[in-house]
Amino acid sequence: MKARNPNVSSLNTPILSHEPESMQKYSDEMRERIAMKAYDLYEKRGRQAERDLEDWLQAEELLRKEVMEA
Repeated sequence: MKARNPNVSSLNTPILSHEPESMQKYSDEMRERIAMKAYDLYEKRGRQAERDLEDWLQAEELLRKEVMEA
């Protein structure tokens, strides 16, 4: 019997990413733009903690609108 290699995942095990699924669809340039916009929102809000996802989603929406208008 062969020993199982712990570095190999089985076909039935989903591969987990450390990024939200919505982030995976963007280019590196767009991710950077969203991150900068999210940070601006964080700054304008007075640097309130634990709202990073909210900032990200709002920044994503704002940039999506900018791209659609262009």
